[in-house]
Amino acid sequence: MQKIPSQKLKPKLIALDMDDTLLTSDLRISDRAVSAIQKLAAQKIFIVICTGRVQKGIEPFVRRFCLPQNEFSKYAILSNGSSIFDLHSKREIFSQKLDYEILLRAKEEAARLNLPCQVYDSENIFASVENDFSRKDVALTKMELKIPGDFDSFLKQGFSKMLIPGDEQTIKKLFGVLQNALGERAVIVISKPYFLEVLPPNSGKGEALEILSERLGIKMRDVMAFGDSMNDETMILKSGLSVAMRNGLQTIQDEAKFVTRFSNDEDGVADFLEEFVL
Repeated sequence: MQKIPSQKLKPKLIALDMDDTLLTSDLRISDRAVSAIQKLAAQKIFIVICTGRVQKGIEPFVRRFCLPQNEFSKYAILSNGSSIFDLHSKREIFSQKLDYEILLRAKEEAARLNLPCQVYDSENIFASVENDFSRKDVALTKMELKIPGDFDSFLKQGFSKMLIPGDEQTIKKLFGVLQNALGERAVIVISKPYFLEVLPPNSGKGEALEILSERLGIKMRDVMAFGDSMNDETMILKSGLSVAMRNGLQTIQDEAKFVTRFSNDEDGVADFLEEFVL
């Protein structure tokens, strides 16, 4: 049974995951999607990017639709919910960081499985060792890669997330190890089959959306959230108007209230917004 609305929807805030949702496989936002977003922002509907990326990693994309004169397209949820960022003033309005002990334990467990790890600030990627994934991350985000001399000590300053890349089977194994080792002291999520992320406790895209929505005076029942993967799950579960991508994981499609008619490479987000919101 196709999960599509039977009538026009009236969200007050629309949260958009980026990779495999708003972005095509070749990392573009279509002109059609930009047009839909700008029309919605002009109607005073908040448009909020919700991504695992940090601020610099989204700049080339949001520049297309985040207009200086429009207050309704200025917020972004970054690092999978550990940060809420004001794109106009270029400052964080909310942030959480992992404790040093959690970062060190995650790094040590990854090393036991011969996996590297990396953390971020707004401008740089800091990796335990240079590797294929860190080089790809640099190419993807245009951020600078740095290899601290004493990575363990470097972690003491605290970071909003740690990303551990690797092959799918090893990542699944590490997921179980870290869940047992860290318990409720951190959120462990597989954002892509080859990416495991360690986040502060009680953090996630959905939790950050609740914080931002409360600040804006918006009820979660009036929030529309688009996503495709497990790092989108909390916002899919917490949003009253949740939308899974046609190309998304089956779990996310099952949990969402609606599913797009088309994939991210077929302008699934733009089609849904045009047909069921605008």
